[in-house]
This record gives sequence, structure tokens and C-alpha cells, in this order.
Amino acid sequence: MSASSQPLHVSLLALPDAVVSTLFGLFDVLNAPALMGLSSAPNGRAPFHVEILGEGKGRVGLASGVPIDVHRAVGSVETTDVVIVPSVLLREPRWVTGRYPRLVEWLHAMYDRGAVLCSACSGIFLLAETGLFNGKDATVHFGYARAFAATFPDVAIHPERVLVISGDRQELVTSGASTSWHDMALYLVSRYVGATTAQELARMFALQWHQDGLAPYIVFEGRREHGDAEILGAQEWLGKHFSVANPVEQMIKRSKLAERTFKRRFTAATGLTPIAYVQRLRIEDAKRRLERTNASVDEIGWRVGYEDPAFFRRLFKRVTGLAPAAYRKRFRIPEYARREVRPDAETRPRRR
Repeated sequence: MSASSQPLHVSLLALPDAVVSTLFGLFDVLNAPALMGLSSAPNGRAPFHVEILGEGKGRVGLASGVPIDVHRAVGSVETTDVVIVPSVLLREPRWVTGRYPRLVEWLHAMYDRGAVLCSACSGIFLLAETGLFNGKDATVHFGYARAFAATFPDVAIHPERVLVISGDRQELVTSGASTSWHDMALYLVSRYVGATTAQELARMFALQWHQDGLAPYIVFEGRREHGDAEILGAQEWLGKHFSVANPVEQMIKRSKLAERTFKRRFTAATGLTPIAYVQRLRIEDAKRRLERTNASVDEIGWRVGYEDPAFFRRLFKRVTGLAPAAYRKRFRIPEYARREVRPDAETRPRRR
């Protein structure tokens, strides 16, 4: 961004499904270079002019129950440089399309006029209604990945990725789960203002790039809504006996199916081969043990079913993106939060 250029216009969309924390967080971080006088801000000028837009001007109640004031209606904005749809809350098991036709039409018009379209977390649900992401890569909160894939099957979704930038001119930007909007905000600052300013913002707000991806955060839940009763029974048995020796062989013996048939149906139903499913269950249990116990990594590997510690460590890193010790360091509850409270201790503040 040159010193003589005008601030980039950033449009933050406020809709009734939006989550307030993401919207306000993006607003504060993108305004910070000028508001807080960062040394690297070009000539002290604001690199971004951030506005909160909606279907209409005025007060809008968000999904969090907090009302906010919309600066302008989208119909009054003919051009913008960057559009960001913040996280949205799915009130039903799926996203109901067609509820915001004016926003979708406006988003498409802004794209046609050169705007970069961004989504934080689940904001991709609204952006995907434009059809602009069909055949493109994107990311979404891993908790919404199945709902998104069912609603928009033409979009290649990667919930394990923090940030996905697609399009011939890198005009489609999506961030993954929850606070990975931090990565998107820092990326936009780095892209349009410079890496130095992005680094200053990261230090000021204690923001971190999620450089290990989101795989460590994903909790494995095997697909169960497939309608195959035989495989569902096998899954239920496996959920309690995944650590036994040769669990796949035992599971097949317990079934009424031939080995080949069982493996084919299991993979079709769950999306994973039987052995891969066992591995995911074992690693998920190992994650909980690393978070909540003092057991050694080797002992945990043995308890979840692996006699070879080296194999367990390799598998754990392949699945989560982190070595077991690194995972424990990141996700274990800090000592100050784990201190036991005496039974006779008063745990609530006294009203006055």
C-alpha cells in the first residue's frame, strides 16, 4: 500500500446469524494500525476504512443476543475492496439457504467489481450461496463440515486447514474454526499493509498464527447416520474395545459378514477403512489421556493399543500434526486452573 493511496474499504457484514465476538474482533484488529499508532502504519494513515454493513441501516440483533448498529445498508455501497462475512451460528442442523437474497446478490456484485470475499469460520455458508466457490477450495469450522458438504457439495472443503486462499487473483479467502479469524486478519494486514505491521498487531493482541493447522483441535466422531445396522453395531463394539489386540479381526468375527464384505461396507458407511477407524479412536483416547493425566507418552501408547512406542508417536503426529509431547504442552490445562478447591472454601463471591 503506497503512502498516497486511499484506505482500503472493508465491509463487515452483520446479519442475524452472525456471532458478535468474531465481528467485533475483526473490527478492532483491522482498525488497530491507525487507532493505536503502530510505527509501521504508512505515514500514520489508516490502512483500512472498516464499516459494518447489513441488509438495512440501524440496529440488528446478532445470534449472540447482542444488538449492534449497522453503519450502512449494502444497497448504498456500490464498491468495496474487501468483504468479510463473520462466523454464523447454525440454529438448525443445517444452513437454510435463500434467506438473504439481497446480501447474496450484493456479494456477487462486489466480486464482479473486484472485491476480495472473505469468510471467518462458518461465514462461508453465506458466501457459498453466491456459487463463486463451486469447484474451489475452502475451509469451515470442523464442527460444521458435514453440514456444509451436504448443503454445498460442489465446494471442496478442508476443515483441517486454517486459511484457504482460492481464485485466479486470490480473491476468495476463508478461515477455519473459531479464532482462526486471527490468522485471516493478520493475513489481510500482511497482504495490504505489510508483514511488519502484521507482526506488531500479533504482539499487541497476543495473536498467534495457527501454523500447525487445525487437526489437533478436531475431535474424531465416527459417522453413524449411514443406515447400515450391522456396521453401526460394529462401531458401538469398537468404541469400547478399540485397545484390544487385533480389533479389526475380532470385529469381523463378531459380525455376520464375510471379511471382504465387511470391510467394503464399513468403508462405505464410515468413510474410513476399519484399521483407519481404529487408529482414529485410539489417537482420540490418547489425546484425552495426554490432556488429563501424568502418564508417560509410552504408557499412553500402550494403554490405547500400541506396543511399539515409536509407531505410536509417528501415528499420533500424522493424525494430529503434533508430537505427543507438543500436544500435551498445548492442550493440557495449566496448573493454576487445575488447583483443587477445599470443600469448605467459599467458591462464589459474596453479594453485598
